[in-house]
Amino acid sequence: MSSLTVLTTGPLATIQDRGRAGQAALGVPASGACDRASYALANRLVGNVEGAAALEVTYGGLSVHADGDLVVAITGAPCTGVPLNAPTLLTSGQVLRFGPPASGLRTYLAVRGGIDVPPVLGSRSTDLLSGLGPSPLMPGQTLQVGSPVHPMPGVDQAPVRHPAAGQVVLRVTPGPRRDWFTDAGWDSLRTQVYSVSTNSNRVGVRLDGTPLERARSGELASEGMTHGAIQIPPSGTPVIFLADHPVTGGYPVIAYVAAADLDACAQLRPGQPVRLVS
Repeated sequence: MSSLTVLTTGPLATIQDRGRAGQAALGVPASGACDRASYALANRLVGNVEGAAALEVTYGGLSVHADGDLVVAITGAPCTGVPLNAPTLLTSGQVLRFGPPASGLRTYLAVRGGIDVPPVLGSRSTDLLSGLGPSPLMPGQTLQVGSPVHPMPGVDQAPVRHPAAGQVVLRVTPGPRRDWFTDAGWDSLRTQVYSVSTNSNRVGVRLDGTPLERARSGELASEGMTHGAIQIPPSGTPVIFLADHPVTGGYPVIAYVAAADLDACAQLRPGQPVRLVS
């Protein structure tokens, strides 16, 4: 079996796949890759099965040593120093170093054969909220690579856009607790320009801006939460739930991000301007 040795991890590097769907009744989040389209593309470029485990790299900084000849693909946020959106041969002894990305936040590294770690509840994903799955990567760690199953797709380059570097517009629809906010609050949500908070992570993107005016005081009993739900905590500013979101929550959900825009949420970086429109 071939393997990769982790030399440095950067701010955060984790193992991710499609996640643990269907475990909410046990209180377990779905987790999985934040930018699902980039993750899936990386696996397709190296001929992996759907759901093969790959690496999710947050704001570059990862460096890995090829312990044998490996075919890899890198997608998502365009880090300096690495090839992007194309299958690439890493020869034994070669080191791959991810510099900071020019735009976006999360980059995906798929290895032909997939990262071979034991599944937990049917997934190899690192879940930062519940602590399930493999721990975040550490320097000196060796990652075993599985055996290829599918043939290579015969694609030299995938013509996909880089994540946006400027203002990002996310489409939203009203949520079940829209009536907990005044019309002025709803209009404020959809007209102001927010800034992504440094206090964001795989659980959710926190947005800094003008607090929303509420029509009702108090809080809810906990109710089910989904990927893309926009919760309004007591601060009055939105939190957009990402892959590691809790399965329940007690703050009102004013809106949901459109499913087609969820991958863009995963690439938002601190300080980036965001608008929510309906």
